[in-house]
Amino acid sequence: MPGLIVGDQHEDLTNAVQQIILSSSEVDYLDQLIPLLQNAQTQTQVGPLIHALNHVSSDRDAAIEQICNNNHQEFVNSVQQLQSAREGTVSLTSEIMELSRSIEASTEKLAEQKKALVDSRGVRQNIDDTTQALKDCLEVLRLANQVHALLGEKNHYAALRALDELQNVHLREVTRYKIAEMIERSVPATQRLIAEAVMTDLNTWLYRIRETSQFLGEVAFYHTDLRRERQKERAEHDPQFATAGLNSSLELVADEVEEFDVLHNDEVQVNFAPLFECLHIHDALGQLDKFRADYAATRRRQKDLLIPPTLNLQDDENNSLSSLLEGIAGFAIVEKATMAKTENFRAQSDVDELWDSMCQSAISLLNNALRIIESDDKLLKIKGVIALFIQTMDSWGYSVTSLDSLLLSLFSKYSSLLKKRFSDDFEEIVGSDDYMPMPISNADEYTKVLSVSWYTPPADETSNPEELEYPCVLPFSQMYPLVCIDIRNFINQIYLFSDDHFRNTAAIDRTLKEMLDDLLIEKVIRTLLAGLKSQYPGQIVQILTNLDYFEQACSSLEALLVSVRSSSSAAGPINLNATREFKDAKTAAEKRVFELVNSKIDDLIETAEYDWLSTYNPDQVSLYMQELTRYLANIMSSVLLGLPQEIKHMITQTALEHIAENLLALPLDPAVTSITSEAASAYIMDVGHLVSFVENLDEEQMPKHEIGAVEELRQNTDLMGLAAEGKGEQFFDQRVTGVRFPKVDKIRGAELLEKVQTRGAISGGGSAAGSAAAVVAGSGSGTFADGSAAAKAQSTLNDFRSRFGDFARRT
Repeated sequence: MPGLIVGDQHEDLTNAVQQIILSSSEVDYLDQLIPLLQNAQTQTQVGPLIHALNHVSSDRDAAIEQICNNNHQEFVNSVQQLQSAREGTVSLTSEIMELSRSIEASTEKLAEQKKALVDSRGVRQNIDDTTQALKDCLEVLRLANQVHALLGEKNHYAALRALDELQNVHLREVTRYKIAEMIERSVPATQRLIAEAVMTDLNTWLYRIRETSQFLGEVAFYHTDLRRERQKERAEHDPQFATAGLNSSLELVADEVEEFDVLHNDEVQVNFAPLFECLHIHDALGQLDKFRADYAATRRRQKDLLIPPTLNLQDDENNSLSSLLEGIAGFAIVEKATMAKTENFRAQSDVDELWDSMCQSAISLLNNALRIIESDDKLLKIKGVIALFIQTMDSWGYSVTSLDSLLLSLFSKYSSLLKKRFSDDFEEIVGSDDYMPMPISNADEYTKVLSVSWYTPPADETSNPEELEYPCVLPFSQMYPLVCIDIRNFINQIYLFSDDHFRNTAAIDRTLKEMLDDLLIEKVIRTLLAGLKSQYPGQIVQILTNLDYFEQACSSLEALLVSVRSSSSAAGPINLNATREFKDAKTAAEKRVFELVNSKIDDLIETAEYDWLSTYNPDQVSLYMQELTRYLANIMSSVLLGLPQEIKHMITQTALEHIAENLLALPLDPAVTSITSEAASAYIMDVGHLVSFVENLDEEQMPKHEIGAVEELRQNTDLMGLAAEGKGEQFFDQRVTGVRFPKVDKIRGAELLEKVQTRGAISGGGSAAGSAAAVVAGSGSGTFADGSAAAKAQSTLNDFRSRFGDFARRT
């Protein structure tokens, strides 16, 4: 069987067997054997492999047997030793087994202890893990409780920060625990609690602000009033501040040294921390828009609560109005401060809308309440409160246009009430006047009259009150200084309206002029004109005197209005219609004086009873002429005494002209056809008495250069005397006429020559003109020899009249 094995295969199997034998372990043995078994080539050589193995085994047995044969004794000894060693080994084995059992028992106990230790370590680890978990959960719970504790302490922002830290840091560390889920679910609710709590605090703050608004406004008003006083002091010391009003650039710069914070001072403290906190928290919560809308709605509701349903303006101190305006001012100041201290929180349009709404509501209340106010003093006090409010809010940058319009309507009512009051005063003063020159008892009274009126003493009188003799009489009646006082008071009262704040100053100037015109025209001029219906010349003359002084006063008043007008942009003079009206009224009064004086003159002249055909030469002036000159002397020394010289001279001259015209009309009356020389002498005597009276007037009563009013009358009477002497033809001599009769009307002179008879003429026939005609006709005797001569003379006279009349018209 072995012989079938090829040599090379045998070597390979031998080598493989050698490697198997040399394997250090069964595993290696198998590792060497398995490839041989798996080799397909060797599948048919299993027998040879076994044979090879047997061969190796035989070789090894033979080798062992040889070794044993060679070393038998030694082997026996070795066996004995081995047996001895085996016995020792058995003994040791027993001991080892005993020790092993002991060790095994100890090991079991140790294993039990180790197991217990392992179990203990696991429990401990669980305990540690549980402890750490509890610590983490307790920290979360602590922070959650801290959030609520901070809420309880009203530290809302800290609570929100703690909640944020809890949610974003600590909850992430305990996400595997259910408590994290529970707390996570509670975060929105806690955020709502924080938002509600901070809103509660904000509402409390808003309530306190609403309660503080009035006091805040009161403090602001007081501060504005102090600024007014400081500005007045500056204006007194420095003229450049006189035109600078409150809140002007100049005033604001000058007042910088007086720092005052209305919101933070000794009287009031407005802390915006609750608002800032609420604003910040809602910003952090992402609810800023909602908070902005809610805040705006709350402020609108608070604004409505500021406005009362009605306003009482009857109290003397204006407490109701002051409270209303102080509340509005405080509310508006807080709004401005809020807008300034925050960014993009309060829109300018919202603040302006609230302001406009409050102003319109206040204006509506004021207009309703003002309807029952009938006192200009009360309106002035109301204006003062409103002006203080306007100046205060103007300094905070609010628009005050609507309030300025309110002041304009208030001024309209104020001026109307003022006009009514002064109208009643004027009416009482003028109506109760005695129309007598005003008596002055002492220097104090005289000084007062000079100070309140526009009376200037005449140049020939001393202006020093101490140098006058008292009692004395001023030319005007007492109504003049009283009306002047009222005019000054009226001007002062009108301009009191613009003392604090009034931008429509042109309206004051315009209204003042119109109302002064109305008062003077309606209450003074109309009343004085109505008094002209009196038949008492003294009253008419006094009215004329008053009108004259009022006219002069109006000129001074116009200059005063220019100097005191409040509108700096206005320029040019101020012309009162009353000045012209006084002038016209004075003309009417003068006419009325003329009417009365001329009426009396007419009545006296009508009593003249001249017998133009009388042959009696009177030895004294006619009674009517004596009465007439006495009347003239009386009115010039009493009635006309108080008139200004110009008016007095004009009235006297006009009266004399009227007398001259009426006296000249007596002989020129068409009914008078002939005048005897005796009648002419009586007439000439009367006229001479009048001329003598006029010439004897002193310079004050009638300037000598103005006595020409009776000169024409005198020259006509001289012509009548010349005619009575039979020298009437001299009138037709231009050289004589130019010297002696320059004022005699040519036709009137011719008529007088025609009517006046020459001395010694035939009764009932002839005249100076007739004599002239006879001379022209060549009669030469001065008498009419027959009717044809008379007719011829009359024809010649008519021709002369025609020619002379044409000459007179040409010249």
